[in-house]
Amino acid sequence: MRLLCLRKRKKLHQNQKIFDFINHIDITEEFDVTAVKIYDFQRPEQKVKKVTATATAQDADYLKKYSFPNLEKFFSEGVLVHELTNVFTTKTFPNHYSLVTGLYAESHGILASIMYDPVSKKTFSIQNDSDPFWWNEATPIWVSVEESGYRAAAAMWPGTDVNIQNHSLKYQFEYDPKVTFEERLGNLTHWMTMDNSVKFAALYWEEPDRSGHLYGPENTNEMTRVLKEVDDHIGFLMEQLNKKGLWGKMNVIITSDHGMAQCSQERLIILDGCISPSSYRVVDLTPVAAIIPLEDNSTVYKNLSTCHIHMKAYLKDNVPDRLHYKNNERIQPILLVADEGWTIVKNGTLPRMGDHGYDNTLPSMHPFLAAHGPAFRKGYKMSSFNSVDLYPLMCHLMGVPPMPNNGSFAHVRCALVNEQCGELALAVGLVIGVLIILTTFTCLFKLMKNRDASSPRPFARLELEDDADDEPLLE
Repeated sequence: MRLLCLRKRKKLHQNQKIFDFINHIDITEEFDVTAVKIYDFQRPEQKVKKVTATATAQDADYLKKYSFPNLEKFFSEGVLVHELTNVFTTKTFPNHYSLVTGLYAESHGILASIMYDPVSKKTFSIQNDSDPFWWNEATPIWVSVEESGYRAAAAMWPGTDVNIQNHSLKYQFEYDPKVTFEERLGNLTHWMTMDNSVKFAALYWEEPDRSGHLYGPENTNEMTRVLKEVDDHIGFLMEQLNKKGLWGKMNVIITSDHGMAQCSQERLIILDGCISPSSYRVVDLTPVAAIIPLEDNSTVYKNLSTCHIHMKAYLKDNVPDRLHYKNNERIQPILLVADEGWTIVKNGTLPRMGDHGYDNTLPSMHPFLAAHGPAFRKGYKMSSFNSVDLYPLMCHLMGVPPMPNNGSFAHVRCALVNEQCGELALAVGLVIGVLIILTTFTCLFKLMKNRDASSPRPFARLELEDDADDEPLLE
């Protein structure tokens, strides 16, 4: 899950505590929880907090198929965004970093779960992700928060245990899958209450991503079980905030990094059946394969481009601009993109029943977003916005100056109570325009009427000659 901050217009009071808590709950994949708590004093005695929660692989379609009583209570009193358009590739690491930087993957440098840098010759993987080299191309929100004089806290959020731009978090602990959700949340709430300077916190949880990969999102029995656990976690979060007197005073956002698609043994794309294994090297495999040719580039590309009807091959420079995935040295010379539900393998069998990483225009890759708290409208629904837009939103709410980013606060401001909605502004503009036009015509009508009733006009009887020169003065 990725956490983004929004720029706040007015200066914060010195005694104003800001903490964003993002709870990343992944309904089909990893369950990441990030929270940001904001104490936003509208008046000296009024304390408002903001919590943002995101869930990885939480397919927006799950809201239609499964029961989420706690989540439904959450967004019925707040804001629901039906689809969040994430960044390509729709993988966990790229999208987590996009949430906390507001940048496309080509800009922040975390492009996949496995990467190779041709300049340094270094390799990145989930098991080897602590080298600051990979993360230093962007400034995540927790760095900006602490550079603003506050503290940030994190429980296993990707990148929070890395010394990014010579900055390490004081309140964080490294990834350990054996630590329960309750323990992770307990650590965060302890840091929040112990240190009033904590402004941002992030928490990562592995479900339901793990079950989505193992069983596939169409396994109703297993997904019903794991999604109930996810909803129970949301209920636990609400309960804990209520016990601490924070519920209703804290702004909470729940969203995800990606969705999940069903895979099948009958939908395999076998690369070694199309091209000699000795002619290429695979960096990352499926559903977006990063290929380094070991022979002539054009020959390897030609063979791969005709390999399978359900796989597209791109030379790096020809990757569609809409994907924002070609302007980085870590993107390999050839990119293979499988169609939804298809799996790219070298020569093996189906590795998992569910997967993500596909084209980010696919609805199955889109999570939802829900928000609750004093800053958000009540019972308000939006169709969609981009995941990179969450960063300027959170920076706005926390009063943290945003770094250059690909997001737009204008896309999300309608969700906020005290912001003029773009749709409302357009409607007001149309009304004002109509009033101005009506007023203008009314004035003209009165002037013409008054002129007709006045004394004879000097040119009233003047008529043009048939041969009058009405040619334009300028040609």
